[in-house]
Amino acid sequence: MTGNAGSQATAPRRAAREKVSGRKSAGKPRLPGKTGKGMPDADVLVIGGGAAGMMAAFSAAEAGARVILLEKNEKAGKKIYITGKGRCNFTNACDPEDFLSHVPCHASFLYSSIYGFDPAAVIAWFEEHGCRTKLERGNRAFPQSDHASDITKALEQAMRERGVQIRLRSEASRLILSGEQAETDRADIPLPGASGQCRERAAARADVQQTVRRTVTGVCLSDGTVLSARAVVIATGGLSYPATGSTGDGYRFAEKAGHTVEPCSPSLVPLCCAEEDLFEMQGLSLKNVTLRIFNEKRKAWDGFGEMMFTHFGVTGPLVLTASADLSDCLRKGQLKAEIDLKPALPEEKLDERILRAFEQNPNKEIRNVAPEIYPQKMVPVLLRRCRIDPQKAVNSITKAERARLVRETKHFTFTITHPGSFREAVVTHGGIRVREIDPGTMESRKTAGLFFAGEVLDVDAHTGGYNLQIAWSTGRAAGLGAAAYAKSQSKETE
Repeated sequence: MTGNAGSQATAPRRAAREKVSGRKSAGKPRLPGKTGKGMPDADVLVIGGGAAGMMAAFSAAEAGARVILLEKNEKAGKKIYITGKGRCNFTNACDPEDFLSHVPCHASFLYSSIYGFDPAAVIAWFEEHGCRTKLERGNRAFPQSDHASDITKALEQAMRERGVQIRLRSEASRLILSGEQAETDRADIPLPGASGQCRERAAARADVQQTVRRTVTGVCLSDGTVLSARAVVIATGGLSYPATGSTGDGYRFAEKAGHTVEPCSPSLVPLCCAEEDLFEMQGLSLKNVTLRIFNEKRKAWDGFGEMMFTHFGVTGPLVLTASADLSDCLRKGQLKAEIDLKPALPEEKLDERILRAFEQNPNKEIRNVAPEIYPQKMVPVLLRRCRIDPQKAVNSITKAERARLVRETKHFTFTITHPGSFREAVVTHGGIRVREIDPGTMESRKTAGLFFAGEVLDVDAHTGGYNLQIAWSTGRAAGLGAAAYAKSQSKETE
């Protein structure tokens, strides 16, 4: 790591590098298993060649599993290439506790996986696999080259060194399951000779569903090819950026395997607004402002930072973070919002600042003085909202007009109508219910041998590298978990 990150290469960091580096364990024996007829095509099949899938495939192979990675696109890591505007903010170099504070819901589910493969370990992993890194403002970690392709290259090279078979243009169409769930109810169970209280007790016992846990045994591809495996990892992503192949396949697979999929909505997404005067300021960025969002009259969210106006509403770091925290509220209807353009100045001090600008330019029109205080592109909108003639000389501005300008500066209001679409969303809110997943191994509690990783899970975080960290951590946990499961299964068949 270079720059201000270099000083962080402490002893714990070196330990992390040793822990995650694939080089020390080179030549590790493969899992034992049957040979010849009856041997599965792979110990572990990974569906999805994104961040979580590639890390899962590498981790399973590092643990000695024979791994096949299925990717339906023409190349792996397609979404990684567009992350961070092509620079790829691949993690955030904070400690695990701070990291979990940036996960709005189900953060506790990630406790084991984040501590098992934390941001320091992820940075060390990429350094060890040939991708030099650097830290920027807010502890955001990037490849030193500013090329997202370096992240993908490191993952691909690491997988190949471990013998992962990467199959591109290979689309999984369905899971192959055995031990389908069998259910019985009262009507299915005869109660010969039962009467009265005995019949009631027997009927009550028959009410309990008799189930057999299903097991995944492989995958069927869209071309009809069947691949068998001891374990399968689903890392197909969510619904965001569908052009990269994230079309919700994993949700369909999960439901067939007995899982619940929580409603999905766009997260880390621009917000659409009702007021047309916002669109006049398209492209205008605001720095060091406070954004407040209200659900009815109750303040639901506030934050300080940067945002930008677009041709349909607002975007930028503040807005994206708000969209993640308010995903459920945004689905239910419109929200009111306001911007404090000068949060460092109380109203009295702001009025003094405006007066000082007026006194220095008494004969100028206000439209020519206001840009000393506000962005030029915002001036026409502000004056119109304050009902001030833009051609009026500042020495003619009344106290009431100045009071309106102060209020509008501190409370620039607008209406959020709905979030943007999945096409603009960085991640998906919602997904596979995490209560149905083992947080330590990412294995399904519904179907044996089935594991999940990444955005397909009902976990998402703020902007700043946190979501890719979730992909790395859950991917590694799933890969190691799948390899361990495959090993246990191979021993049973010896």
